[in-house]
Parts: sequence; C-alpha cells; structure tokens
Amino acid sequence: MTLSSGDRIPETTLMAMTPDGPAPVSSTDALGTGTVVLFGVPGAFTPACSDFHLPGYVLRADELRAKGVDTIACVAVNDAFVLRAWGESVGNDGKVVMLGDGNAEFATAAGLVLDGTGFGLGTRSQRFAAVLRDGVVSDLWVEPVPTGVTVSSVESVLEKL
Repeated sequence: MTLSSGDRIPETTLMAMTPDGPAPVSSTDALGTGTVVLFGVPGAFTPACSDFHLPGYVLRADELRAKGVDTIACVAVNDAFVLRAWGESVGNDGKVVMLGDGNAEFATAAGLVLDGTGFGLGTRSQRFAAVLRDGVVSDLWVEPVPTGVTVSSVESVLEKL
C-alpha cells in the first residue's frame, strides 16, 4: 500500500554520511520532526535526477525554507558514498539532506518501489515528493513515469506550499 495523506512515515533505517563515514539513521529521526519536504528519485547520477530533480531543490532551498520548511531531504536506493558524491556534483552544501536507502527498505515500506530491472537498475524508488508534518504525510505526489520531473519538482512543491 502506498503512503497517503494522514499516514505516518514508515520506520526504517536509512544511511547518512557523517564526517566519520556512513551512519545509520532512523527514518523517523531524520524525517519526523517539523515540516519536511522529502523527495525520492530512482537513482543518483541518472539523467532526470541529476539534470533537474536534485539541482532544483538545491537551488531553491531558501525559497522552501521561507515557506516554513525545516528540512529538505532526498532519498534514493543508493549508498551514502554515492549520495555524497552526487550531492557534491550539483553543489549541494548541506541544503538537502542526502539519505541512502541502499536495500530499498524505505521505498518498500512506503509502497513506492519502482521495478527498474528492465533498465538494468534493479529495485529502485519511484520518483516522488512529499510534505511531512511531524512525520505524518500531508501531501504526496508520485510521478506517473520515472523519467519525468513534473509533480515532484521543486517548482510544483513550491506552488502547493
């Protein structure tokens, strides 16, 4: 079952990069306090993700914060090392929290799994954006196709906040 408005985010373990290397963080600790804009992508360094999705959130992070967003987070079925390198490649200087869902546990628990085996990607996350308020989904937008960045774009989220 896919998350929907009013649902609490699932409790899973994600990986975040720290100065000492990757460290586990519970999804509720990372995403469960304040107003959070969470977006999920099929994979780091993939074209739509690298050209539009993540860079948009990095570039417009201050606008999101001005609308009351406390945390902006990206989750992908990649490891924390890849997510750190990807964030650095688009100029993310900590504006977006990069969370690795290497085993797709969060994507699975949230009902947001994408079967990318036909593209050689294996199990991935669907492309989505969500607004969370103290760990509860207030809004969720899932892209109809994994290659498009429309309903989950930063522009779309800013319009709806």
